[in-house]
Amino acid sequence: MPEVLFSIDQSKSFFDQEVLPHNRWHPDVPPVASVKPGAEFRLECREWFDGTIHNDDSADDLRDVDLTLAHPLSGPIAVEGAQPGDLLVVDILDLGPVPQETGPVAGQGWGYTGIFAKINGGGFLTDHFPDAYKACWDFHGQVCTSRHLPGVRFTGITHPGLIGVAPSHEMLGEWNRREAELIATDPDRVPPLALPPEPHNAVLGDLDGDDLDRAAAEAARTQPPRENGGNQDIKNLSRGSRVFMPVYVEGGKLSIGDLHFSQGDGEITFCGAIEMGGFIDVHVDLIKDGMQAYGVTTNPMFFPGNVEPRYSEFLSFVGISVDEDGGQHYLDSQIAYRQACLNAIAYLETFGYSGEQAYLLLGAAPIEGRFSGVVDIPNSCATLYLPTAIFDFDVRPSGAGPERADRGSCAMTS
Repeated sequence: MPEVLFSIDQSKSFFDQEVLPHNRWHPDVPPVASVKPGAEFRLECREWFDGTIHNDDSADDLRDVDLTLAHPLSGPIAVEGAQPGDLLVVDILDLGPVPQETGPVAGQGWGYTGIFAKINGGGFLTDHFPDAYKACWDFHGQVCTSRHLPGVRFTGITHPGLIGVAPSHEMLGEWNRREAELIATDPDRVPPLALPPEPHNAVLGDLDGDDLDRAAAEAARTQPPRENGGNQDIKNLSRGSRVFMPVYVEGGKLSIGDLHFSQGDGEITFCGAIEMGGFIDVHVDLIKDGMQAYGVTTNPMFFPGNVEPRYSEFLSFVGISVDEDGGQHYLDSQIAYRQACLNAIAYLETFGYSGEQAYLLLGAAPIEGRFSGVVDIPNSCATLYLPTAIFDFDVRPSGAGPERADRGSCAMTS
């Protein structure tokens, strides 16, 4: 086993760990360790809501969750010799749930998927599903099942939802400027257009006192992906992946968190993956001056992992740039993918699932989402590929009609 450079006691909140993680991006967060290029090491991770979501049949915890907690990140790890302009090469060697533990915290043999309430985060289809719902999943090796989604069993593609490096001071300032301008266009929107810096619940590693107060007032929230990587939620960023990350500060300062047991493309419910704590093993190296050499000025690039379920048959749903009210939009791929998701949900409802169950399933199962056509005015075409083998009944259409049955229910709010 590689050396553990960041350890987590899953019985304690991330506020109470011996070495504190960080849940905001700021260049001044001090590294917890320094490694040479070529090093291999393990980071242990806390699940993204610090154990506040429970393995039960109520979604009250998800409805009431405090979004300022997210995400506890393990790191930063400095790589010796890394300078702005380099590319940090990160190989994902292995990752998974908390090893050899069962317990009350996600990752200890189980995980969860949630639909966020519109008033507290929302999701891709929040206007159709404005309330909070939850599905808990039991892990059986590589496979998972859920009492809240009976009739479904699939192999997950474990991956880190969040992997990134520290921004420079200049980059952080640019993030805050452009996101503040966006918020100002509709400051009272629900959900908000963006999340500004929020000192409440900010943890920035070993920073304390005036240094912590100053940094917390300007540190960026970890929810969106940005130029430094961050919360990209790429389901194929799994074992065997190689990530090339632009370096913006000395040492690079690599951090990882928000581990997922599985996820569909888009993580459409916002808490759409199967969330868990666990571990990740990585190897790091450097390409000196790689940003200029390869024209990588912003955002990472990567080779996808070489492990994934071998599903060979998919039922695919199509959406176009026409909204639910019949409004025509010009090459809007976001609306097209939303329509593909809604079409898939309507189809699954004919087999007895509720809309909320179907929505949760599309967030958690390894569906594939594709922008299939983006040039034929006025309609973009997006497609959603649903593997048929994840069901224990025949989900394919036939002359006999859908096999409707009592499919139970997901966890709901009181």
